Amino acid sequence: MPLALNEEQRMLRDTARDFLQNDAPVNLMRQLRDDGNEQGYSDELWHKMIEMGWPAVAIPEQFGGLGFGFIGAGAILQEAGKTLANSPFFNTVALGAAAIIHGGNEAQQQTLLPKIAAGELTLALAHEESNHHQSRGIQCQANVDGEQLMINGSKQFVAEGANADLLIVSLRTAEPSDKKDGITLALIDPSTAGIKINRVNMIDSRNYAHIDFTNVIVSAGNVIGELDNSQTLLDKTLDHGRICLAAEMLGGAQAMLDKTVEYLKDREQFGRKIGAFQALQHRAAYMFAELEIAKSAVIHALSAIDENQDLALVASSAKTLANDCYRLITDEAVQMHGGIGLTDEMDIGFYLKRCRVSMQSLGDSGFHKNRFAKLNQF
Repeated sequence: MPLALNEEQRMLRDTARDFLQNDAPVNLMRQLRDDGNEQGYSDELWHKMIEMGWPAVAIPEQFGGLGFGFIGAGAILQEAGKTLANSPFFNTVALGAAAIIHGGNEAQQQTLLPKIAAGELTLALAHEESNHHQSRGIQCQANVDGEQLMINGSKQFVAEGANADLLIVSLRTAEPSDKKDGITLALIDPSTAGIKINRVNMIDSRNYAHIDFTNVIVSAGNVIGELDNSQTLLDKTLDHGRICLAAEMLGGAQAMLDKTVEYLKDREQFGRKIGAFQALQHRAAYMFAELEIAKSAVIHALSAIDENQDLALVASSAKTLANDCYRLITDEAVQMHGGIGLTDEMDIGFYLKRCRVSMQSLGDSGFHKNRFAKLNQF
């Protein structure tokens, strides 16, 4: 398995880097925050991404995609993480499209994937039901009545949940048995009667929502995968998201490392550049080493997606290393910048807040270390 991008993937990454640095710098997020933008991203920026074909990057070519796979999506997300660029790309491609690619029937794939590739459809995965991530223990209930499902329950912290055109909702449709796990994924129009969406303000300036379902009726034809037996599909979808989120986190960590090293080269104290102090050199070197380890794990995991390998171990490994690396570097960035690192005029606080929310999203390090240990029967 190659642990480096090929020429086409490098071109995609370089194009994304140039575009995002010019059209979506950190100041764009600052402006959206100051303007009280509830959507959390710029429509103009998203339309430019669509024109560049980004929603089609990971979609198979037979459905109108570009066929770069998820390693291509990861390259874009890593560059987006460097400038903290918000858009529907992650939730629509890394989670929504992944679920349809791996679990959708022919009609769903033929209808939805071309729309995603064209930028005509955005998706959000509504899964979390508490303040802590869990892939099991779903309580949002759906009673199956012939060709219909009646849904009651709630979902919390749904990323892009207030903006998405379509929701993918994890549901409890039966009690688990030896043959079936009782979990079902369903496509639901957020404008369906009985759905109440409440926007949630988060410190990372992204859009989230709490969603309540009260006697919501959807067709059984909206089910993705197998009725009463979609836990495996859900886990695979979540693993796609974990790996792609880890890629985005690496971008943020790289940006913070670069800014910190630059500051060490410029800041003078006691008549010399502070980067000349060996203790700070050692800390910067340690950050670099941890980042390189995390990069290797993430690109390995992205390659595993495209090679259709089992994702559980590599996803938990990548997300854990990205969590720990991003936290280390943002913490050190604050410390090495001193008091100015805490001011709003500096960008460090934005990265630190994004880091803290991303660490909790789709499983913190404790969740993934425990999962990794169980999978290896430690």
